[in-house]
Amino acid sequence: MPNIRARLLAVLVVLCGFLTVTGTPTATAAPLPDSLPFDGTPLTVSGGRFVDGAGREVVLRGYNVSGETKLAENNGLPFASVTDAKKSATALRALGGGNSVRFLLSWAYAEPVRGQVDTAYLAAATDQMRAFLDAGVRVYPDFHQDLYSRYLFDPDSWYTGDGAPQWAVDLGHYPDESCGICFLWGQNITQNGAVKAAQHDFWHNAYGLQDAFLTTAQRTMAYVKQNLTAEQFAGVVGFDPYNEPYAGTYDSGQNSRTWERDLLWPFYVKFRARMDAAGWQDKPALVEPNLFWNGNVSKEEGGLLDAGTLGSRYVFNTHFYDQKAISGILMWGKAADGQYATDFGTVRDRAAAAGTTAVVSEFGHPLAGTVADKAPTVLKAMYQALDSRVKGANWWTTPAASGPVLSGQQWQWDIYNGRHHELMNGNPDKVLTTGDAWNDEDLSAVRLDDTGKATLRQDARLLDRIYPSATSGTTLAFTYEDRSRDGSTTLTWNPVPSSLPNVAQLVGSGQYGLLVWRSNGTAAPTELHLPASFPTAGTTVVSDLGTVHAPPAYTNTTKIAAAPEPGGTGSRRLLLTTSDSGTLHYALVTNGASAPSTTLLAAARAELASWVAQKLG
Repeated sequence: MPNIRARLLAVLVVLCGFLTVTGTPTATAAPLPDSLPFDGTPLTVSGGRFVDGAGREVVLRGYNVSGETKLAENNGLPFASVTDAKKSATALRALGGGNSVRFLLSWAYAEPVRGQVDTAYLAAATDQMRAFLDAGVRVYPDFHQDLYSRYLFDPDSWYTGDGAPQWAVDLGHYPDESCGICFLWGQNITQNGAVKAAQHDFWHNAYGLQDAFLTTAQRTMAYVKQNLTAEQFAGVVGFDPYNEPYAGTYDSGQNSRTWERDLLWPFYVKFRARMDAAGWQDKPALVEPNLFWNGNVSKEEGGLLDAGTLGSRYVFNTHFYDQKAISGILMWGKAADGQYATDFGTVRDRAAAAGTTAVVSEFGHPLAGTVADKAPTVLKAMYQALDSRVKGANWWTTPAASGPVLSGQQWQWDIYNGRHHELMNGNPDKVLTTGDAWNDEDLSAVRLDDTGKATLRQDARLLDRIYPSATSGTTLAFTYEDRSRDGSTTLTWNPVPSSLPNVAQLVGSGQYGLLVWRSNGTAAPTELHLPASFPTAGTTVVSDLGTVHAPPAYTNTTKIAAAPEPGGTGSRRLLLTTSDSGTLHYALVTNGASAPSTTLLAAARAELASWVAQKLG
């Protein structure tokens, strides 16, 4: 970015006319380095949180990239080219507000011939991964599977799968697949005999299938490490060993919990050893419990209850879809304030009991079909539950119950949405072009318009959010009122209470986020992602650190500042700098005021200070 300094100085000159600061020393602006020195550090797990090299608590937010990996049209790769990967990464950062992705890989394409890893596939996948890393987006790869393998399905089947290579399927001589009366593809998991038998074989290592998979995974991880720079590899969070594991069929006397104990957890221990052997020993395995553990229709016992303390070498990794809402039958209305607080609270509690952190690596809702009208409220409620375990109506009175902010990756980010050319199960008479081109799904938050430009398919106010991407200390409470829309209705689930009249006046009808944290002596700033709806000139911050309208550019002495996100995508962040330890800090960020007076800022600050002392002090 050779011209970044000149551009930022020009912007600063414009913004100076909008700057109001009280309680914070005004520093002489200095050019912002291309990359602040504390960016790009590897993550570890400590104290039940992701922690970066500067000792800050990190929250990962973003998307799955991409369901295209399930398809054959681009040979199991997320993108047709590195150019498309770069376009997607820039849009994900600038439009979707993401700082991380779950990056899908395919066993079928990584090992098309038993014992032979396709290095051309690994090279192409690594190049596409690099496009995200260079855009400042952290990555964790996932060897993805659904219904075990596409090769289980007939050319004229209603459904398809992805995952295992053809040679693995051929070994099993499985019966002709059939789901019977199935209205959703997921019913194949428990109703399709071929899928059930193949899954059972994998978990019992029949024909050495599991050993072959682990060997390919190790070779893949070694290749990725060897072909990324040290700085790029620092941006790789860890590895998701296996998507949505399920027994297939239980052995006699076995249930979901004992299956996790006797078959799933030993597999993860083996995968962890392969990570170590590939040079990933400092990165966690992001391990998933059985598929139905956190479902809200068929909920099974488990959650890796018998794995003991997972600690820093593992992350508790689960998915959440509202199957009741997706069914169109079990939930007639729309989601409401606090709809998923209990579900996501369970995730927080399970991770805490396991001595690690959590990530919800898939969540979402269909954007087409008979239940698409629920998507705006379902997704808002899911993001709300990621932010806090307290619903909006109760947040201002019980913020201390918020719990940690959860990391999460929405399903999905597919720039080819509606523009596919997929021969379903290799059948030239079944060419899929609409939606995600996979089992009639349509969940992508993005698509390309007719000019080839990436554009959002959902309300930007819902997707591009304020969140604490890095906190210098421990987050005590966080909320974000996105004011996203359901049709023409603006959804406001967390209004500022009338007991804080000056804060309410400052926020008005605008969006706002509020973070309360306790410092730990870390010198690096606390960072909050600034959505595109928060232009620097229209952003107001009220904090114990001071009050600022139109935050200035970052310097070493500026306590409240705006700065670009790393990666040159045009996205921005708010930096809040402290050097103390054990101190309670707060920051309200809003775009609701166009030119707030110093009197209003001071009054709002006094109200927040009193509220914080009373509720969290």
